[in-house]
Amino acid sequence: MNLQRLRYRDPSNMWSSLSKVDLEVLDGLLGNEADMAYRRRAKILLDYLEIGDGDRIIDLGCGMGFYLMAMGRIRELWRVGYDYDTFRLRQAQIENPNVNFVSGMVEDLPFSSRSFDKVLLSEVLEHLSNDVYGLKQIHRILKPGGILAISVPHMNYPFLWDPINRIRTGLGLNPLRSGPLVGIWTNHERLYTPDDLDSVLDQAGFEVEVIEESTHYSFPFSHFIVYGLGKPLLERNFLPRGMRTAADRFSADKNPGSVFNPVNIGVSIFRSIDKLNDRPLVDNRNTFVNVLVKARKA
Repeated sequence: MNLQRLRYRDPSNMWSSLSKVDLEVLDGLLGNEADMAYRRRAKILLDYLEIGDGDRIIDLGCGMGFYLMAMGRIRELWRVGYDYDTFRLRQAQIENPNVNFVSGMVEDLPFSSRSFDKVLLSEVLEHLSNDVYGLKQIHRILKPGGILAISVPHMNYPFLWDPINRIRTGLGLNPLRSGPLVGIWTNHERLYTPDDLDSVLDQAGFEVEVIEESTHYSFPFSHFIVYGLGKPLLERNFLPRGMRTAADRFSADKNPGSVFNPVNIGVSIFRSIDKLNDRPLVDNRNTFVNVLVKARKA
């Protein structure tokens, strides 16, 4: 199989399975998204999955279920959300009343072999103590020919994305994995290079079709601003109503888009910088926020 390695997606030929209408729907759903790396990888991962009506699909580490909601807006699917965090699963159920949710760990999947056509694993593998074992479990529950779409944080991440940890690791210190100044290493066992991810997928029995490095340009301290500051304020209900609506990933359709809303202003600035990632010059860069992979069970 011809393995594709990508750093730059040609805008004239970006998508293999998402239609123009699909992209319009997804862009609308992602209208509030402040994490530009998330906004970029979300559409890529859904494109990898080649989702079609009737597919049985599971989102492992689904959190509050944004991907599940997005999938359900563009296809008629049998969807399962899986996560160890029961609080987030309860919130996900509110957002996705027609989805089945199950609590548990990726290393101990309570599903029969060959149960699913597609598996999404976004920003989860780096948390597992034994990533190869977790991937073997995923391989087991996939049907032959089934697709795994996966994203992980890149070992060689841009300085501006997380300056504190870049400086610490450059000085030979351990990265910050918890606390108020935590960044890309948040509760992570490891980060990945493309070769690292290719290797563990091969050990688990997957055939890798596409490896992609995504998001080089970003606003300084993007990770800290979005997750260190913004996320706690949103989840603890400390934001005024208008700012909360503009910051909530699930409320894009309720955001009137006021140019005077500080959250909208911030997202607009982030997005203007992110547009640099659509230019061919990205192909010459060496640092990225994410490694993305489309893999298949033979």
